[in-house]
Amino acid sequence: MKMRTALLGAACAFAFAPAAMAERGADGNVKVLYSQAVSIMNAYLSSGTKDVEVGSLVLEPLAGFDQDGNVFPRLADGLPSVENGQIAEDYTSITWKLKPGILWSDGTPFTADDVVFTAEYCMHPEGGCAQAARYEGVASVEKIDDLTVKVNFSAPKYNPFTAFVGATSPVLQKAQFANCLGAAAPTCTEANTKPHGTGPFRVTDFKVNDVVELEANPNYRDPAKPAFATMTVKGGGDAAGAARAVMETGEFDYAWNTQINPELQAQMKAGGKGTFVSAFGTLVERIEMNMTDPSPDLPEGERSTAKHPHPFLSDMRVRKALSMAIDRNLLVEVGYGEAGRATCNLVPAPAIYASDNTDCLTQDMEGAKALLEEAGWTDSDGDGVRDKDGKKLSILYQTSVNPVRQDFQALIKGWWNELGVEVELKSIDAGVYFGGDPGSPDTFQKFYADVEMYANNFDGTDPEPYVAQYTCEKAPRPETQWQGENINRFCDPAYDALVGDLLKTRETEKRAEIIKKLNDMLTKESYTVVPLVDRGRLSAHSNTLGGIVLNVWDSELWNASDWYRIK
Repeated sequence: MKMRTALLGAACAFAFAPAAMAERGADGNVKVLYSQAVSIMNAYLSSGTKDVEVGSLVLEPLAGFDQDGNVFPRLADGLPSVENGQIAEDYTSITWKLKPGILWSDGTPFTADDVVFTAEYCMHPEGGCAQAARYEGVASVEKIDDLTVKVNFSAPKYNPFTAFVGATSPVLQKAQFANCLGAAAPTCTEANTKPHGTGPFRVTDFKVNDVVELEANPNYRDPAKPAFATMTVKGGGDAAGAARAVMETGEFDYAWNTQINPELQAQMKAGGKGTFVSAFGTLVERIEMNMTDPSPDLPEGERSTAKHPHPFLSDMRVRKALSMAIDRNLLVEVGYGEAGRATCNLVPAPAIYASDNTDCLTQDMEGAKALLEEAGWTDSDGDGVRDKDGKKLSILYQTSVNPVRQDFQALIKGWWNELGVEVELKSIDAGVYFGGDPGSPDTFQKFYADVEMYANNFDGTDPEPYVAQYTCEKAPRPETQWQGENINRFCDPAYDALVGDLLKTRETEKRAEIIKKLNDMLTKESYTVVPLVDRGRLSAHSNTLGGIVLNVWDSELWNASDWYRIK
Protein backbone atom coordinates (compact mmCIF):
# COMPACT_ATOMS: atom_id res chain seq x y z
CA MET A 1 0.00 0.00 0.00
CA LYS A 2 1.39 3.39 -0.93
CA MET A 3 1.28 5.70 2.13
CA ARG A 4 0.68 9.38 1.52
CA THR A 5 3.25 11.46 3.35
CA ALA A 6 4.19 15.11 3.59
CA LEU A 7 7.28 16.47 5.23
CA LEU A 8 5.92 20.01 5.10
CA GLY A 9 9.30 21.35 4.06
CA ALA A 10 10.51 24.90 4.00
CA ALA A 11 8.57 25.75 0.89
CA CYS A 12 5.17 24.91 2.35
CA ALA A 13 5.68 24.13 6.03
CA PHE A 14 3.21 26.18 7.99
CA ALA A 15 3.24 28.93 5.38
CA PHE A 16 0.29 30.35 7.24
CA ALA A 17 2.50 31.39 10.18
CA PRO A 18 3.25 35.11 10.60
CA ALA A 19 6.03 36.43 8.41
CA ALA A 20 8.09 37.46 11.40
CA MET A 21 7.47 36.11 14.86
CA ALA A 22 9.28 38.36 17.29
CA GLU A 23 9.70 36.00 20.23
CA ARG A 24 8.02 33.31 22.23
CA GLY A 25 5.07 34.63 24.23
CA ALA A 26 5.01 38.07 22.62
CA ASP A 27 1.26 37.95 21.89
CA GLY A 28 0.04 37.51 25.47
CA ASN A 29 -2.99 35.34 26.20
CA VAL A 30 -5.26 33.40 23.85
CA LYS A 31 -8.66 32.20 25.05
CA VAL A 32 -10.21 28.97 23.76
CA LEU A 33 -13.72 27.74 24.55
CA TYR A 34 -14.74 24.08 24.52
CA SER A 35 -18.45 23.64 25.22
CA GLN A 36 -17.53 20.12 26.33
CA ALA A 37 -15.35 20.72 29.37
CA VAL A 38 -12.03 18.92 29.65
CA SER A 39 -11.84 16.16 32.27
CA ILE A 40 -8.31 14.80 31.71
CA MET A 41 -5.20 15.57 29.63
CA ASN A 42 -4.24 11.95 28.92
CA ALA A 43 -5.70 10.64 25.65
CA TYR A 44 -5.15 7.04 26.74
CA LEU A 45 -7.75 7.43 29.49
CA SER A 46 -10.49 9.18 27.51
CA SER A 47 -12.31 8.62 24.25
CA GLY A 48 -13.63 12.17 24.41
CA THR A 49 -12.40 14.35 21.54
CA LYS A 50 -12.23 17.39 23.81
CA ASP A 51 -9.78 15.61 26.14
CA VAL A 52 -7.66 14.28 23.28
CA GLU A 53 -7.45 17.65 21.55
CA VAL A 54 -6.65 19.83 24.55
CA GLY A 55 -4.21 17.18 25.76
CA SER A 56 -2.45 17.45 22.39
CA LEU A 57 -1.28 20.95 23.30
CA VAL A 58 1.06 19.24 25.78
CA LEU A 59 1.51 15.60 24.74
CA GLU A 60 2.70 14.87 21.22
CA PRO A 61 3.08 11.79 19.01
CA LEU A 62 6.06 10.92 16.84
CA ALA A 63 4.08 12.04 13.80
CA GLY A 64 0.78 13.69 13.03
CA PHE A 65 -1.65 14.25 10.17
CA ASP A 66 -1.81 17.58 8.38
CA GLN A 67 -4.89 19.37 7.05
CA ASP A 68 -4.91 17.10 3.99
CA GLY A 69 -4.52 13.87 5.96
CA ASN A 70 -0.85 13.43 5.09
CA VAL A 71 1.55 12.07 7.71
CA PHE A 72 4.25 14.51 8.85
CA PRO A 73 6.93 14.20 11.56
CA ARG A 74 6.60 15.84 14.97
CA LEU A 75 9.03 14.20 17.38
CA ALA A 76 10.44 11.94 14.68
CA ASP A 77 13.47 12.97 12.68
CA GLY A 78 11.84 12.45 9.30
CA LEU A 79 9.34 9.82 8.22
CA PRO A 80 10.07 6.10 7.93
CA SER A 81 9.67 4.51 4.51
CA VAL A 82 10.61 1.31 2.74
CA GLU A 83 12.99 3.38 0.62
CA ASN A 84 14.99 4.68 3.57
CA GLY A 85 15.01 1.27 5.23
CA GLN A 86 12.95 2.31 8.27
CA ILE A 87 9.93 0.27 7.18
CA ALA A 88 10.79 -3.37 6.63
CA GLU A 89 10.29 -4.59 3.07
CA ASP A 90 7.86 -7.21 4.38
CA TYR A 91 6.10 -4.57 6.56
CA THR A 92 6.74 -6.49 9.78
CA SER A 93 8.37 -3.51 11.49
CA ILE A 94 8.77 0.26 11.42
CA THR A 95 11.78 2.05 12.87
CA TRP A 96 11.49 5.60 14.16
CA LYS A 97 14.45 7.92 14.56
CA LEU A 98 13.83 10.66 17.12
CA LYS A 99 14.81 14.28 16.71
CA PRO A 100 17.91 14.96 18.79
CA GLY A 101 17.85 17.55 21.54
CA ILE A 102 14.14 17.44 22.37
CA LEU A 103 13.34 18.09 26.02
CA TRP A 104 10.31 17.41 28.13
CA SER A 105 8.72 20.48 29.66
CA ASP A 106 10.51 19.69 32.95
CA GLY A 107 13.85 20.02 31.14
CA THR A 108 14.77 16.32 30.98
CA PRO A 109 15.70 14.60 27.69
CA PHE A 110 13.09 12.91 25.52
CA THR A 111 14.41 9.45 24.59
CA ALA A 112 13.45 6.09 23.15
CA ASP A 113 12.74 4.87 26.69
CA ASP A 114 9.67 7.12 26.78
CA VAL A 115 8.32 5.66 23.54
CA VAL A 116 8.84 2.07 24.66
CA PHE A 117 7.17 2.85 27.98
CA THR A 118 4.14 4.41 26.28
CA ALA A 119 3.44 1.20 24.38
CA GLU A 120 3.74 -0.76 27.62
CA TYR A 121 1.33 1.68 29.25
CA CYS A 122 -1.43 1.32 26.63
CA MET A 123 -0.91 -2.40 26.03
CA HIS A 124 -0.72 -3.39 29.70
CA PRO A 125 -2.87 -6.51 30.23
CA GLU A 126 -4.21 -5.34 33.61
CA GLY A 127 -5.27 -1.91 32.46
CA GLY A 128 -7.69 -0.25 30.10
CA CYS A 129 -6.56 1.95 27.22
CA ALA A 130 -9.03 4.17 25.39
CA GLN A 131 -6.82 4.08 22.30
CA ALA A 132 -5.90 0.39 22.15
CA ALA A 133 -6.85 0.19 18.47
CA ARG A 134 -3.84 2.37 17.63
CA TYR A 135 -1.66 -0.53 18.82
CA GLU A 136 -3.55 -3.26 16.94
CA GLY A 137 -1.06 -5.76 15.53
CA VAL A 138 1.88 -4.44 17.57
CA ALA A 139 3.91 -7.35 18.98
CA SER A 140 6.62 -5.33 20.73
CA VAL A 141 8.35 -1.96 20.82
CA GLU A 142 12.09 -2.04 21.37
CA LYS A 143 14.79 0.53 21.99
CA ILE A 144 17.65 0.37 19.50
CA ASP A 145 19.49 3.31 21.03
CA ASP A 146 18.51 6.51 22.83
CA LEU A 147 17.15 8.05 19.64
CA THR A 148 15.88 4.98 17.78
CA VAL A 149 12.78 2.86 18.39
CA LYS A 150 11.61 -0.20 16.48
CA VAL A 151 7.95 -1.25 16.44
CA ASN A 152 7.56 -4.95 15.60
CA PHE A 153 4.28 -6.26 14.23
CA SER A 154 2.87 -9.74 14.77
CA ALA A 155 2.29 -10.00 11.01
CA PRO A 156 2.91 -7.75 8.00
CA LYS A 157 1.09 -4.48 8.65
CA TYR A 158 0.62 -2.34 5.59
CA ASN A 159 -0.55 0.69 7.48
CA PRO A 160 2.33 1.06 9.95
CA PHE A 161 1.44 4.67 10.81
CA THR A 162 -0.90 3.92 13.71
CA ALA A 163 0.97 3.62 17.02
CA PHE A 164 2.56 6.97 17.98
CA VAL A 165 0.85 8.75 15.07
CA GLY A 166 -1.90 11.34 15.60
CA ALA A 167 -3.27 13.05 18.68
CA THR A 168 -4.86 9.84 19.97
CA SER A 169 -1.45 8.16 20.31
CA PRO A 170 0.96 10.56 22.04
CA VAL A 171 4.15 9.72 23.91
CA LEU A 172 4.11 9.81 27.72
CA GLN A 173 7.11 10.62 29.91
CA LYS A 174 8.29 7.39 31.52
CA ALA A 175 9.61 9.12 34.64
CA GLN A 176 6.24 10.73 35.37
CA PHE A 177 4.00 7.76 34.56
CA ALA A 178 6.22 4.89 35.76
CA ASN A 179 3.91 4.09 38.69
CA CYS A 180 0.74 4.43 36.62
CA LEU A 181 0.68 1.13 34.77
CA GLY A 182 -2.33 -1.15 34.51
CA ALA A 183 -5.09 -0.68 37.05
CA ALA A 184 -3.16 2.20 38.65
CA ALA A 185 -3.50 4.37 35.51
CA PRO A 186 -6.63 6.35 36.52
CA THR A 187 -5.31 6.94 40.06
CA CYS A 188 -2.41 9.13 38.87
CA THR A 189 -4.30 12.40 39.03
CA GLU A 190 -1.30 14.74 38.90
CA ALA A 191 0.21 13.03 35.87
CA ASN A 192 -3.13 12.74 34.07
CA THR A 193 -4.05 16.39 34.51
CA LYS A 194 -0.62 18.06 34.47
CA PRO A 195 1.51 15.82 32.26
CA HIS A 196 5.04 16.78 31.32
CA GLY A 197 5.02 17.14 27.56
CA THR A 198 7.01 18.15 24.51
CA GLY A 199 4.27 20.30 22.99
CA PRO A 200 4.11 24.10 22.75
CA PHE A 201 2.32 24.53 26.08
CA ARG A 202 2.40 23.11 29.60
CA VAL A 203 -0.36 23.05 32.22
CA THR A 204 -0.17 25.50 35.11
CA ASP A 205 -3.64 24.87 36.57
CA PHE A 206 -6.29 22.24 35.91
CA LYS A 207 -9.85 22.33 37.20
CA VAL A 208 -11.77 19.21 36.17
CA ASN A 209 -14.71 19.96 33.87
CA ASP A 210 -14.02 23.67 34.13
CA VAL A 211 -10.80 25.34 32.99
CA VAL A 212 -7.25 24.49 31.94
CA GLU A 213 -4.60 27.19 32.27
CA LEU A 214 -1.46 26.74 30.19
CA GLU A 215 1.75 28.63 29.56
CA ALA A 216 4.33 28.48 26.78
CA ASN A 217 6.61 25.49 27.24
CA PRO A 218 10.03 27.04 27.98
CA ASN A 219 11.72 23.95 26.54
CA TYR A 220 9.75 23.80 23.28
CA ARG A 221 12.01 22.89 20.38
CA ASP A 222 11.30 26.07 18.38
CA PRO A 223 12.60 29.02 20.43
CA ALA A 224 10.30 31.49 18.65
CA LYS A 225 7.10 29.53 19.34
CA PRO A 226 4.41 29.63 20.54
CA ALA A 227 3.54 33.29 19.98
CA PHE A 228 1.18 33.23 22.95
CA ALA A 229 2.62 33.31 26.46
CA THR A 230 -0.48 31.72 27.95
CA MET A 231 -3.61 29.93 26.85
CA THR A 232 -6.88 29.57 28.73
CA VAL A 233 -9.14 26.68 27.75
CA LYS A 234 -12.55 27.21 29.29
CA GLY A 235 -15.10 24.41 29.27
CA GLY A 236 -18.82 24.06 29.69
CA GLY A 237 -21.96 25.78 28.50
CA ASP A 238 -23.30 24.83 25.11
CA ALA A 239 -22.34 25.09 21.45
CA ALA A 240 -24.48 28.15 20.81
CA GLY A 241 -22.98 30.00 23.77
CA ALA A 242 -19.48 29.08 22.65
CA ALA A 243 -20.09 30.35 19.14
CA ARG A 244 -21.63 33.55 20.46
CA ALA A 245 -18.61 34.20 22.69
CA VAL A 246 -16.44 34.42 19.57
CA MET A 247 -18.78 35.63 16.85
CA GLU A 248 -20.79 38.25 18.77
CA THR A 249 -19.22 39.24 22.09
CA GLY A 250 -15.57 38.67 21.20
CA GLU A 251 -14.90 37.31 24.68
CA PHE A 252 -13.00 34.29 23.30
CA ASP A 253 -10.60 33.76 20.41
CA TYR A 254 -11.54 30.23 19.38
CA ALA A 255 -14.66 28.11 19.91
CA TRP A 256 -14.51 24.40 19.15
CA ASN A 257 -17.33 22.32 17.70
CA THR A 258 -19.94 25.04 17.35
CA GLN A 259 -22.70 22.58 16.56
CA ILE A 260 -25.56 24.99 15.88
CA ASN A 261 -28.29 25.10 13.26
CA PRO A 262 -27.88 27.05 9.99
CA GLU A 263 -30.23 29.87 10.96
CA LEU A 264 -28.25 30.62 14.12
CA GLN A 265 -25.00 30.51 12.18
CA ALA A 266 -26.31 33.16 9.80
CA GLN A 267 -27.38 35.40 12.66
CA MET A 268 -24.01 35.16 14.38
CA LYS A 269 -22.02 35.95 11.24
CA ALA A 270 -23.64 39.38 11.32
CA GLY A 271 -21.79 40.10 14.59
CA GLY A 272 -18.67 40.80 12.57
CA LYS A 273 -16.20 39.72 15.24
CA GLY A 274 -15.34 36.25 14.01
CA THR A 275 -15.30 33.65 11.27
CA PHE A 276 -16.76 30.17 11.07
CA VAL A 277 -14.45 27.50 9.64
CA SER A 278 -15.81 24.19 8.40
CA ALA A 279 -14.80 21.11 6.43
CA PHE A 280 -16.00 17.55 5.93
CA GLY A 281 -13.90 14.69 7.23
CA THR A 282 -15.09 11.48 8.89
CA LEU A 283 -17.24 12.82 11.74
CA VAL A 284 -20.47 10.82 11.95
CA GLU A 285 -23.36 11.46 14.33
CA ARG A 286 -24.71 8.05 15.18
CA ILE A 287 -26.87 6.02 17.55
CA GLU A 288 -25.14 3.13 19.27
CA MET A 289 -27.26 0.15 20.29
CA ASN A 290 -26.31 -1.45 23.61
CA MET A 291 -25.81 -5.15 23.04
CA THR A 292 -25.73 -5.73 26.81
CA ASP A 293 -28.25 -5.15 29.57
CA PRO A 294 -27.87 -1.79 31.37
CA SER A 295 -30.62 -2.51 33.92
CA PRO A 296 -30.00 -0.97 37.38
CA ASP A 297 -31.49 -4.15 38.80
CA LEU A 298 -28.23 -5.93 37.96
CA PRO A 299 -25.29 -5.82 40.38
CA GLU A 300 -22.82 -3.00 39.80
CA GLY A 301 -20.02 -4.42 37.70
CA GLU A 302 -22.39 -6.58 35.69
CA ARG A 303 -24.51 -3.85 34.07
CA SER A 304 -23.63 -3.29 30.43
CA THR A 305 -21.25 -6.25 30.33
CA ALA A 306 -21.14 -9.44 28.27
CA LYS A 307 -22.51 -11.39 31.24
CA HIS A 308 -26.00 -10.15 30.40
CA PRO A 309 -27.20 -9.73 26.78
CA HIS A 310 -29.71 -6.97 26.17
CA PRO A 311 -33.27 -8.24 26.68
CA PHE A 312 -34.58 -6.95 23.33
CA LEU A 313 -31.83 -5.10 21.44
CA SER A 314 -30.07 -8.44 21.05
CA ASP A 315 -32.71 -9.07 18.37
CA MET A 316 -31.46 -7.55 15.12
CA ARG A 317 -35.05 -7.05 13.94
CA VAL A 318 -35.68 -4.60 16.75
CA ARG A 319 -32.50 -2.68 16.00
CA LYS A 320 -33.31 -2.55 12.29
CA ALA A 321 -36.87 -1.35 12.96
CA LEU A 322 -35.58 1.51 15.10
CA SER A 323 -33.24 2.52 12.28
CA MET A 324 -35.91 2.28 9.59
CA ALA A 325 -38.16 4.69 11.50
CA ILE A 326 -35.65 7.57 11.31
CA ASP A 327 -35.87 10.30 8.67
CA ARG A 328 -32.20 11.22 8.32
CA ASN A 329 -32.80 13.86 5.68
CA LEU A 330 -35.06 15.76 8.06
CA LEU A 331 -32.41 15.51 10.77
CA VAL A 332 -29.90 17.13 8.41
CA GLU A 333 -32.34 19.88 7.48
CA VAL A 334 -33.14 20.67 11.11
CA GLY A 335 -29.67 20.37 12.56
CA TYR A 336 -27.01 21.10 9.96
CA GLY A 337 -28.19 22.33 6.58
CA GLU A 338 -25.24 22.33 4.17
CA ALA A 339 -22.89 21.32 7.01
CA GLY A 340 -24.41 17.84 7.14
CA ARG A 341 -25.19 14.91 4.86
CA ALA A 342 -27.48 11.99 5.62
CA THR A 343 -25.48 8.78 5.81
CA CYS A 344 -25.80 5.07 6.45
CA ASN A 345 -22.05 4.63 6.87
CA LEU A 346 -19.83 4.66 9.91
CA VAL A 347 -16.90 5.30 7.52
CA PRO A 348 -18.10 8.06 5.15
CA ALA A 349 -14.69 9.05 3.76
CA PRO A 350 -12.24 8.96 2.06
CA ALA A 351 -14.38 7.99 -0.92
CA ILE A 352 -12.43 4.81 -1.67
CA TYR A 353 -13.45 3.37 1.72
CA ALA A 354 -17.11 4.52 1.70
CA SER A 355 -19.65 1.73 1.19
CA ASP A 356 -22.50 2.22 -1.29
CA ASN A 357 -24.83 1.56 1.62
CA THR A 358 -27.87 3.83 1.06
CA ASP A 359 -30.78 1.66 2.27
CA CYS A 360 -31.36 3.71 5.41
CA LEU A 361 -31.81 7.03 3.60
CA THR A 362 -35.54 6.41 3.03
CA GLN A 363 -37.71 6.34 6.13
CA ASP A 364 -39.96 3.25 6.23
CA MET A 365 -42.39 3.38 9.13
CA GLU A 366 -44.68 0.64 7.86
CA GLY A 367 -41.76 -1.69 7.22
CA ALA A 368 -40.45 -0.98 10.71
CA LYS A 369 -43.81 -1.78 12.29
CA ALA A 370 -44.04 -5.04 10.33
CA LEU A 371 -40.56 -6.01 11.51
CA LEU A 372 -41.52 -5.49 15.16
CA GLU A 373 -44.66 -7.56 14.61
CA GLU A 374 -42.51 -10.32 13.12
CA ALA A 375 -40.27 -10.15 16.19
CA GLY A 376 -43.32 -10.70 18.42
CA TRP A 377 -43.73 -7.16 19.74
CA THR A 378 -47.41 -6.21 19.74
CA ASP A 379 -49.59 -3.82 21.70
CA SER A 380 -51.54 -6.47 23.59
CA ASP A 381 -53.28 -4.11 26.03
CA GLY A 382 -53.99 -1.17 23.73
CA ASP A 383 -51.93 1.38 25.68
CA GLY A 384 -49.87 2.40 22.63
CA VAL A 385 -46.72 0.61 23.76
CA ARG A 386 -45.68 -2.72 22.30
CA ASP A 387 -45.01 -5.58 24.67
CA LYS A 388 -43.79 -9.16 24.60
CA ASP A 389 -43.80 -11.80 27.30
CA GLY A 390 -45.02 -9.24 29.81
CA LYS A 391 -42.23 -6.74 29.08
CA LYS A 392 -42.79 -3.30 27.56
CA LEU A 393 -40.69 -2.12 24.61
CA SER A 394 -39.24 0.76 26.59
CA ILE A 395 -35.97 2.54 25.77
CA LEU A 396 -33.68 4.89 27.69
CA TYR A 397 -32.06 7.13 25.07
CA GLN A 398 -29.13 9.27 26.23
CA THR A 399 -26.81 11.85 24.72
CA SER A 400 -24.92 14.99 25.70
CA VAL A 401 -26.44 18.40 26.38
CA ASN A 402 -26.50 20.21 23.04
CA PRO A 403 -29.40 22.01 21.30
CA VAL A 404 -29.03 20.07 18.04
CA ARG A 405 -28.83 16.75 19.88
CA GLN A 406 -31.89 17.57 21.93
CA ASP A 407 -33.74 18.40 18.69
CA PHE A 408 -32.65 15.03 17.32
CA GLN A 409 -33.78 13.26 20.47
CA ALA A 410 -37.22 14.87 20.26
CA LEU A 411 -37.69 13.95 16.60
CA ILE A 412 -36.45 10.38 17.01
CA LYS A 413 -38.55 9.88 20.13
CA GLY A 414 -41.60 10.92 18.11
CA TRP A 415 -40.85 8.41 15.36
CA TRP A 416 -40.17 5.63 17.83
CA ASN A 417 -43.35 6.46 19.74
CA GLU A 418 -45.21 6.11 16.44
CA LEU A 419 -43.76 2.60 16.20
CA GLY A 420 -45.17 1.79 19.62
CA VAL A 421 -41.90 2.19 21.50
CA GLU A 422 -41.83 3.96 24.85
CA VAL A 423 -38.86 6.35 25.06
CA GLU A 424 -37.27 8.12 28.00
CA LEU A 425 -34.79 10.86 27.10
CA LYS A 426 -31.69 11.66 29.11
CA SER A 427 -29.24 14.51 28.51
CA ILE A 428 -25.88 14.53 30.26
CA ASP A 429 -23.36 17.34 30.64
CA ALA A 430 -20.85 16.83 27.83
CA GLY A 431 -17.84 17.15 30.11
CA VAL A 432 -19.11 14.20 32.13
CA TYR A 433 -20.55 12.20 29.24
CA PHE A 434 -17.33 12.29 27.22
CA GLY A 435 -15.07 12.09 30.26
CA GLY A 436 -13.23 8.98 31.34
CA ASP A 437 -14.07 8.87 35.06
CA PRO A 438 -14.50 5.15 35.86
CA GLY A 439 -16.57 6.08 38.91
CA SER A 440 -19.20 8.02 36.98
CA PRO A 441 -22.41 6.25 35.91
CA ASP A 442 -22.93 8.78 33.10
CA THR A 443 -19.98 8.28 30.76
CA PHE A 444 -20.72 7.14 27.23
CA GLN A 445 -18.17 4.34 27.71
CA LYS A 446 -20.08 2.90 30.67
CA PHE A 447 -23.29 3.11 28.60
CA TYR A 448 -25.95 2.71 31.28
CA ALA A 449 -28.73 3.21 28.74
CA ASP A 450 -30.33 1.23 25.93
CA VAL A 451 -29.22 3.54 23.14
CA GLU A 452 -26.96 6.55 23.06
CA MET A 453 -26.03 9.19 20.52
CA TYR A 454 -22.76 10.98 19.83
CA ALA A 455 -20.26 11.64 17.05
CA ASN A 456 -16.62 10.76 16.60
CA ASN A 457 -14.10 10.26 13.85
CA PHE A 458 -10.68 8.79 13.17
CA ASP A 459 -7.16 10.17 12.81
CA GLY A 460 -5.70 10.33 9.32
CA THR A 461 -7.20 8.95 6.14
CA ASP A 462 -6.88 5.19 6.75
CA PRO A 463 -9.82 3.77 8.76
CA GLU A 464 -7.95 0.66 9.92
CA PRO A 465 -7.65 1.62 13.62
CA TYR A 466 -11.23 2.94 13.58
CA VAL A 467 -12.86 -0.26 12.40
CA ALA A 468 -10.52 -2.23 14.67
CA GLN A 469 -12.21 -0.55 17.64
CA TYR A 470 -15.15 -2.94 17.41
CA THR A 471 -13.29 -6.18 18.11
CA CYS A 472 -14.55 -8.19 21.08
CA GLU A 473 -11.72 -7.50 23.52
CA LYS A 474 -12.11 -3.71 23.24
CA ALA A 475 -15.46 -3.58 25.06
CA PRO A 476 -15.32 -1.30 28.13
CA ARG A 477 -15.79 -3.29 31.35
CA PRO A 478 -14.83 -3.08 35.02
CA GLU A 479 -11.55 -4.93 34.43
CA THR A 480 -10.44 -2.17 32.04
CA GLN A 481 -11.61 0.65 34.32
CA TRP A 482 -14.45 1.07 31.80
CA GLN A 483 -12.02 2.08 29.06
CA GLY A 484 -12.34 0.70 25.55
CA GLU A 485 -13.49 1.81 22.12
CA ASN A 486 -16.12 -0.89 21.50
CA ILE A 487 -18.80 1.16 23.22
CA ASN A 488 -21.82 -1.01 22.37
CA ARG A 489 -20.10 -4.33 23.26
CA PHE A 490 -20.50 -5.72 19.75
CA CYS A 491 -18.79 -9.11 19.50
CA ASP A 492 -18.55 -11.20 16.35
CA PRO A 493 -15.60 -13.59 15.79
CA ALA A 494 -16.07 -13.18 12.03
CA TYR A 495 -15.61 -9.43 12.42
CA ASP A 496 -12.46 -9.92 14.52
CA ALA A 497 -11.05 -12.28 11.90
CA LEU A 498 -11.72 -9.78 9.12
CA VAL A 499 -9.90 -7.07 11.09
CA GLY A 500 -6.95 -9.47 11.26
CA ASP A 501 -7.12 -9.87 7.48
CA LEU A 502 -7.13 -6.09 7.05
CA LEU A 503 -3.92 -5.71 9.01
CA LYS A 504 -2.20 -8.16 6.68
CA THR A 505 -3.61 -6.82 3.39
CA ARG A 506 -1.37 -4.58 1.31
CA GLU A 507 -3.29 -3.71 -1.87
CA THR A 508 -5.32 -0.53 -1.52
CA GLU A 509 -8.33 -1.90 -3.41
CA LYS A 510 -8.49 -5.06 -1.30
CA ARG A 511 -8.13 -3.01 1.89
CA ALA A 512 -11.02 -0.87 0.73
CA GLU A 513 -13.16 -3.96 0.14
CA ILE A 514 -12.47 -5.21 3.66
CA ILE A 515 -13.16 -1.83 5.26
CA LYS A 516 -16.48 -1.57 3.41
CA LYS A 517 -17.41 -5.07 4.57
CA LEU A 518 -16.55 -4.21 8.20
CA ASN A 519 -18.60 -1.02 7.91
CA ASP A 520 -21.56 -2.97 6.56
CA MET A 521 -21.31 -5.64 9.28
CA LEU A 522 -21.74 -2.92 11.88
CA THR A 523 -24.42 -0.97 10.06
CA LYS A 524 -26.68 -2.53 7.43
CA GLU A 525 -26.11 -6.18 8.42
CA SER A 526 -26.41 -5.90 12.20
CA TYR A 527 -27.70 -2.36 12.87
CA THR A 528 -25.48 -2.28 15.93
CA VAL A 529 -24.30 1.16 14.86
CA VAL A 530 -26.98 3.39 13.35
CA PRO A 531 -25.33 6.27 11.45
CA LEU A 532 -27.39 9.42 11.09
CA VAL A 533 -25.42 12.38 9.73
CA ASP A 534 -22.03 12.82 8.11
CA ARG A 535 -21.17 16.05 9.91
CA GLY A 536 -18.85 18.75 8.72
CA ARG A 537 -16.59 20.15 11.41
CA LEU A 538 -17.71 23.65 12.37
CA SER A 539 -15.72 25.90 14.69
CA ALA A 540 -15.27 29.64 15.05
CA HIS A 541 -12.31 31.97 15.54
CA SER A 542 -11.84 35.65 16.21
CA ASN A 543 -10.86 37.91 13.34
CA THR A 544 -7.80 38.85 15.40
CA LEU A 545 -6.51 35.28 15.65
CA GLY A 546 -4.14 34.25 12.87
CA GLY A 547 -2.65 30.94 11.80
CA ILE A 548 -5.89 28.93 11.95
CA VAL A 549 -5.97 25.96 9.59
CA LEU A 550 -8.87 23.63 10.24
CA ASN A 551 -7.76 20.00 10.38
CA VAL A 552 -10.44 17.30 10.22
CA TRP A 553 -7.88 14.45 10.16
CA ASP A 554 -6.22 15.13 13.53
CA SER A 555 -6.68 17.53 16.44
CA GLU A 556 -8.20 20.91 15.64
CA LEU A 557 -5.43 22.35 17.81
CA TRP A 558 -2.78 20.60 15.70
CA ASN A 559 -0.93 23.82 14.81
CA ALA A 560 -1.56 25.92 17.94
CA SER A 561 2.18 26.58 18.07
CA ASP A 562 1.68 28.70 14.94
CA TRP A 563 -1.28 30.74 16.13
CA TYR A 564 -0.64 34.45 16.55
CA ARG A 565 -2.41 37.73 17.21
CA ILE A 566 -3.27 39.85 14.19
CA LYS A 567 -2.44 43.44 15.09
